[in-house]
Amino acid sequence: MAKAQVVFATITGNNEDIADIITEQFEALGVEVTETEISQTEADDLKNVDICVVCPYTYDEGQLPDEGMDFYEDLKGLDLKGKIYGVAGSGDLFYEDDYNVAVDAFSAAFKQAGATQGAQDIKINLEPDEDDIAALDAFTKKLVEAAG
Repeated sequence: MAKAQVVFATITGNNEDIADIITEQFEALGVEVTETEISQTEADDLKNVDICVVCPYTYDEGQLPDEGMDFYEDLKGLDLKGKIYGVAGSGDLFYEDDYNVAVDAFSAAFKQAGATQGAQDIKINLEPDEDDIAALDAFTKKLVEAAG
């Protein structure tokens, strides 16, 4: 059975909702999954799973979550070859060019760590709606398929 870890950072609760949707879909697909908040998670923990998912928020004008900076920096230095990753986050279109840039940053950090992208990054405006939930379910399914 594949193992997954879903790590989220949230202020409004939207990214925790996204993490919950992904976690529930992993469970429905028979994947053993752990969901944790980013400040309570060591990047090293990702070495113990097959699939790694991060759900970050973008703060203000394109900044990463303060409480997730250690995790982010550590992530870039890991060796995650053979691991599948996905990044999905909530943002606010109000910020235009800075919309959800934390998703891009975490995706780049996973690539730097040698992980394989299992599904396209997902960017959700504010709270996940029905279409977003369907997209997150498909995203999770692709990650599981990529993990074989």
